[in-house]
Amino acid sequence: MEKDLTDNLPFWSVIAPILTCIIYAGLQLNFGGWYLMLLTVSLIVCILAAVHHSEVIALSVGEPLGTLVLAIAITTIEVALIVSLMLAGGKDTAVLARDTIFASEMIIINGIVGGCLLIGGIKFKEQKYRLDGVSATLTVFTAISVLTLILPNYTTSISGPLYNSNQLFFVAIISLVLYCSFLLMQTVKHRDYFLPENTEVKQELHKAPPSKKVSIISSILLLIGLVAVVLSAKALSPSVEVGIDAVGAPKSVVGIIIAMVVLLPEGLSALHAARKNRLQSSLNLALGSALASIGLTIPAVAFVSLYYGLPLTLGIDSKSTVLFILSLFILSLSLRTGKTTSIQGVVLLVIFSIYLFTTIVP
Repeated sequence: MEKDLTDNLPFWSVIAPILTCIIYAGLQLNFGGWYLMLLTVSLIVCILAAVHHSEVIALSVGEPLGTLVLAIAITTIEVALIVSLMLAGGKDTAVLARDTIFASEMIIINGIVGGCLLIGGIKFKEQKYRLDGVSATLTVFTAISVLTLILPNYTTSISGPLYNSNQLFFVAIISLVLYCSFLLMQTVKHRDYFLPENTEVKQELHKAPPSKKVSIISSILLLIGLVAVVLSAKALSPSVEVGIDAVGAPKSVVGIIIAMVVLLPEGLSALHAARKNRLQSSLNLALGSALASIGLTIPAVAFVSLYYGLPLTLGIDSKSTVLFILSLFILSLSLRTGKTTSIQGVVLLVIFSIYLFTTIVP
């Protein structure tokens, strides 16, 4: 690994998260459009810094905990953002959690995974991973996805794509049980399922880890950076919405853009790992993020909905259902053999482009 990762932290990676928070706080002064541009530039640098710190932590704690740290950190902050918006918006945010979760899942399983497979296939022709770990992840992910985003469309206790209170509570508990069971398997029972088989990758991962001081600093800066990314994305969303209204695109495009910004740190980390022939790490991060995004968010928003009596729409529409099932089917076919080529990446990216296109032109 690079010297910076093990001995010290580059100055830009230290200052970027802090500077972004300062610039975000300055929004209260209403400096105008140029200040939003400054925040956008700072946001991009902050995302790159978050990727760097996640790699430092990954070296410090090892696989698969390294990729798990970034996935859960981003998901936790995303959940906090959704819950805060639900509490502030009340009944007007009934579809907020559903739209955010669905956008995140489609971005991850088609855009990020597809990009990793394409980049890895172009550079190395064929990449390998442990089939046992990926298979287990897809099993849990598919079960939670269908139970939370598709099944509500077919229950009959109440009309609409909704669960009643008892159903919502039960599904929230089931989602939490499934996700916690997966974490236990990934980190304790079958940790070897998520470790790379490639000898060169193993040697790279076993190089001297960063010092304890550097690891602690990176952990703090990663948390600050992720908070800054989410808050800045939220602050920029009104301007994005104005631009989308100007071109006549649907409101749901705003959610996709915000989800892309929030997921950019883990997306860049996954793509970087694929470019280094570490597809196992890419899949650990991408699929782990997809599972965390739905396995942690659903229980959180369900309990908030039940406690405060807020409506919560979970079922996706028929067009989204078709695309989601197609995505899960193609992903399962692509990751069924233990090795991948670029063609699987091309197909997943095509589905992602169709998702984006049909969102803009429904």
